[in-house]
Amino acid sequence: MPVSRVVVTGSAGAVGRRTCARLAELGHEVVGLDRRPSVIPAPGVVLRVVDLAVADLRAELEGADVVVHMAAGVTAGDVGTDTGHDRLAVVERLLSAADSVGVRHLVIRSSAMVYGAWPDNPVPLTEDAPVRPCPDFLFAVHRARMEEMAAAWVSGDGASGNGVAGDGDAGDPARVLTVLRPAVTVAEERPGGLASVVGAAASVRSDEGEPLGQFLHSDDLADAVACAVQARYHGPLNVAPDGWIGVDVMAELGGPGPRLRLPGRLAPVVGRLLWSTGLSPAPPGVYPYSVHPWVVANDRLRDLGWEPTHTNEEAYVAGHEPGVLDTMDARTRQQLSLAASGLVLVGLLWLVVRLVRRSTRRG
Repeated sequence: MPVSRVVVTGSAGAVGRRTCARLAELGHEVVGLDRRPSVIPAPGVVLRVVDLAVADLRAELEGADVVVHMAAGVTAGDVGTDTGHDRLAVVERLLSAADSVGVRHLVIRSSAMVYGAWPDNPVPLTEDAPVRPCPDFLFAVHRARMEEMAAAWVSGDGASGNGVAGDGDAGDPARVLTVLRPAVTVAEERPGGLASVVGAAASVRSDEGEPLGQFLHSDDLADAVACAVQARYHGPLNVAPDGWIGVDVMAELGGPGPRLRLPGRLAPVVGRLLWSTGLSPAPPGVYPYSVHPWVVANDRLRDLGWEPTHTNEEAYVAGHEPGVLDTMDARTRQQLSLAASGLVLVGLLWLVVRLVRRSTRRG
């Protein structure tokens, strides 16, 4: 494709930095926007410190052919509805500015979590599957709403419409919308917030189901963005390595640690207790994603020429932060892991008894 002026939001993040560099390598004129100062930019990349919530975004997007929205928005650990509303207001400002200055191609980073984790999900999910995020997990609900707003931008209905991104959206034929739905994304610099939340939720296993995991390296997501820009692809694209891994493989790769297997009704209760006491970063709403399937197929993106360079296992290991247990021999690790699991279970039982007694006294 001809050289384009590409504006990338969230350019200071792990994926944003890689995306800017990859687009510049392809010859595009790249401008990165982020409220945090970043490291020295890659050759061909101009970085600007910009707060999307207050800046004049029309001035920032002026002359842009493509806008790649990678800014984080709601994080996996957020639970307040006010947070989601504020982040969506930023999306609305960005879409309004893109409309005003004549941006023709918008690429947004959504999530495979918008499909929701449901017992009847096919394995794997394709882009034709309905968008039905688990309603109590704000991260997924926010991403689904962002997709609706972007679809409204394409149709010309404004940023508050109720459309869902799809292959056949009506509207301005000159406007292109690419919706990337990546699996859990990790980078070598540090474990991602979503990866930490999903891992914590999976540590409390339910007998209702065995979680399947997909882990995407940030390099591969950056390559997917570049592929979408080059192809000017209109519609949703799943982004994930080939296949998936089971919970036993994740446990082996992640090293030892306390893991509980509980009856289906008890597992979410334990998860809520761990969250409320600060012992887990996983909010209660993420629990279904550790029980029911939501892994995705990558065939459509592969047909555009994209290929993953990291397997699920490689990405998982890259995002795993080694701890003290990783330096111990296998026997010692096993003993400590069993002891820790026992202590966690005893502590949870104590909390349950305490809450029941408190409820009885109030009654």
